[in-house]
Amino acid sequence: MVRLHTLKIDPPLLNSSCAWASDLEQLRELYECPSTGAVTTRTATLDGFEEGPGIGVVFTTDGLSTLNTYGYSPHPLGTYLEWIYALLTAPASPTRPHRKPFILSITSALPAELTTMLTQIQALRSRLRAALARDGAMNGYADAEDDPAALLAVELNTSCPNIPGKPPPSYALHTLAPLLAVLGAFARADLSLALGLKLPPYPDPSAATGIVACLHEFTYTSAGEGPLSPFAFLTCTNTLGSSLLFASQVQSEFEPTSPTAALAPALPPGLGGLGGALIHPLALGTVFALSRALAAHPSAAVRNVGIIGVGGVLDAPGARRMRAAGATAVACATALGARGVGVFAEIRPGVEG
Repeated sequence: MVRLHTLKIDPPLLNSSCAWASDLEQLRELYECPSTGAVTTRTATLDGFEEGPGIGVVFTTDGLSTLNTYGYSPHPLGTYLEWIYALLTAPASPTRPHRKPFILSITSALPAELTTMLTQIQALRSRLRAALARDGAMNGYADAEDDPAALLAVELNTSCPNIPGKPPPSYALHTLAPLLAVLGAFARADLSLALGLKLPPYPDPSAATGIVACLHEFTYTSAGEGPLSPFAFLTCTNTLGSSLLFASQVQSEFEPTSPTAALAPALPPGLGGLGGALIHPLALGTVFALSRALAAHPSAAVRNVGIIGVGGVLDAPGARRMRAAGATAVACATALGARGVGVFAEIRPGVEG
């Protein structure tokens, strides 16, 4: 078990925000899986994201990497809030004798809109606290001594590479800072709120120092608590944008009929976000650079920020590498899309050994 502020993840293995965590049944299957310690939703916007034509995902011929052109979830934030409430207040089951937390992935480029979203999330956390505290062992669970509101954490996605005309804020810190200010205000108002950021791959290791310095700007002091960071964790990495795969490189029911067809883009828009084995070394490097920058910071509040390592974790050895690079917990998406929730049982020894 690992703890990221009030967020407990046991085992320290979960899915990352992705297309395979979009709807209620997908979330239910992840929640029921005995080898996930938490569940992350697909990234929600306030009113739902309108997906354009040609949106999709392809797997490389070896099944180990993906290219996707997905943006955010078409389901609005309110839908995810109701789904999470229903799952967390459902009776226990033989495969799930304890509740596990949700990390609600959200995004907005507008501080006022982000404020609205966090206000709605806080309302749900209050509902959970009221509903689950009424009966100490409600619905057969044995973990009623914990704060029910801690079952819902928030991850701000600042790194999606597939939104035309909107570069990821994590590559431009002057656009990121106003959003972090909103998160900071909510964290100061509610010390039980666990907040995180989803970051992109950083080919330049000095970017890690810049991100950590930016986080430090929002450190605050609370009476009797000493210096605190609003941020409990960093999830890294997202997919690598501006990537291209050709038809001959991906799985397809149709073989290219000519050299020209083989060199057609695998997805109609052409460029997309690369995930899986092809970005594993870069993801490890980003986690390594961030973990070193956090550990070297003079502020204990910043040093306490954890990392959820993502990127090409396909098996237990991959999880061990991610932990060795500095990840507190490990998540995956491509392996989930390729092999379903059963893959977590295969990966689990890598986070528990």
